[in-house]
Amino acid sequence: MRSSAAGTDCVQLLTPEGERLRPAGYEDIDFTADEVRDFYRDFVLVRRIDTEATALQRQGELGIWASLLGQEAAQVGSARALRPNDFVFPTYREHGVAWCRGIDPIHLLGLFRGVDHGNWDPEEFNFGLYTIVIGAQCLHATGYAMGMMRDGAEDAVLAYFGDGASAQGDVNEALIWAGVFNTPVVFFCQNNQWAISVPLQRQSRTPLYKRAQGFGFPGIQVDGNDVFAVHAVTSRALASAREGNGPTLIEAVTYRMGAHTTNDDPSRYRIESEVEEWRLKDPIERVRVYLARSGLADQAFFDSIEEEANDLAASLRKRCVEMPDPDPTRMFSQVYAEPSPLLDQEREEYLSYLAGFEGGH
Repeated sequence: MRSSAAGTDCVQLLTPEGERLRPAGYEDIDFTADEVRDFYRDFVLVRRIDTEATALQRQGELGIWASLLGQEAAQVGSARALRPNDFVFPTYREHGVAWCRGIDPIHLLGLFRGVDHGNWDPEEFNFGLYTIVIGAQCLHATGYAMGMMRDGAEDAVLAYFGDGASAQGDVNEALIWAGVFNTPVVFFCQNNQWAISVPLQRQSRTPLYKRAQGFGFPGIQVDGNDVFAVHAVTSRALASAREGNGPTLIEAVTYRMGAHTTNDDPSRYRIESEVEEWRLKDPIERVRVYLARSGLADQAFFDSIEEEANDLAASLRKRCVEMPDPDPTRMFSQVYAEPSPLLDQEREEYLSYLAGFEGGH
């Protein structure tokens, strides 16, 4: 533990300057050179996906985009702590988690382009569909974890939400239920300091991780821009859940470097000096410095990752603009597993409406 802007209890294993720390209780945490290089690769590729998606939205190719800029360590560190059979319930900003679970990023862009509703199979990747309703996925996570427990599975659930969602009734109900029934779920709060335009100090009088005590299970705060610390804390919480010790609440203290979404203008409600302060805590730069200082990577490695990121972005852009328009009646076929007379009627009415336009759409 060390004192930080987040608080004296915040777990940190790698400083913004790339200095490795070994606080009490985490002396035995180590990462191989390959693991650190893989973290860096994830970071760079995920940020490139995010940058390309933001550009595509600005050029009219996406309806909206929720950037993860600055939150890469919180997402990659926690996602890489998962086992294949663990299940993830995301919100709508977990692009880094999706990447780590093997989701093709074109499926994320399809959702924000409005051509599908999230075109991946949750059962294939153990990664739920994005949830736009704030905090609702926490209830789903608790319920799924209860099912796991009753099936006798030795797996865990990881539920993501933000500091703004922590005030939602759904989240608090999920925490209560999980505590009472000792479900194998880890609640991972990415405290990025802003609920759209409302700062954290106007959302909560206490650090978010301390709320766990009221629900009857452990809470821990971690430097969300430190991938080592996030991975270590999440790994322990998931292991505890799998061992039958119930839920944990993790508060990852990070920062939303960009806008809430591309429909937002953060310059209207926050000052540039605050953004600059967090820019110096960039999660990617601190790992890059650590790799270079430790002799674990050379310039050729960094150049190769940059080239891979550019190739990924070019491919993503090409596939995005080539995505076909969806069948306008598809939405009627994805509501229920079985036919519905009411939906059939509504589909026919919609087809009749479309037929009134030139070209039938």
